[in-house]
Amino acid sequence: MNFYSVAPFIEKYYPQYYSIETYPMEECVPIRKVSDEWGIFCNFARTPIQYEGVMYKSAEQLFQTMKFTDEEVRKKVYAANNPKMTAKHYEKTHRRSDWGMMIVDAMKQCLLLKYEQCEEFRAALERSRGKYIVEDQSTFPKKTADTWGVKLQGDSYVGPNLLGRLLMELREAKL
Repeated sequence: MNFYSVAPFIEKYYPQYYSIETYPMEECVPIRKVSDEWGIFCNFARTPIQYEGVMYKSAEQLFQTMKFTDEEVRKKVYAANNPKMTAKHYEKTHRRSDWGMMIVDAMKQCLLLKYEQCEEFRAALERSRGKYIVEDQSTFPKKTADTWGVKLQGDSYVGPNLLGRLLMELREAKL
């Protein structure tokens, strides 16, 4: 298994999310790009989030810094134009040992903070009510979706869809 894959962590520590789901395309709001209609759901969307006295540009920036306890590495990830790629550079040597046990909780915290601090995000969640939220990875070069998303197969989206599932849980719990 790829070192960067979150699937083994999900299987071991969050088995309730370790599954392949199917969603009818016509009943979905797809997350594709930040600039699309539902782009506010993307973790890369510019939705400033304050956490522990620090302002982050996006949920993704916060999530990537959470992978590390080393302050110098955290600063480098924070300052990077692409925090995900910078984090990937340091993961093999500096990723916190308990990351697998907290990955979903970390994402939930990022999404909750985004919900609490961004009116546009809350409004989009309300507009999506009654629909499935899916991270559409159909244009990604990989054959199958990664743990966070889905791929279009015929007229259904199929995949683990962890991001979409967490967004739908947040929507149902908060609205």
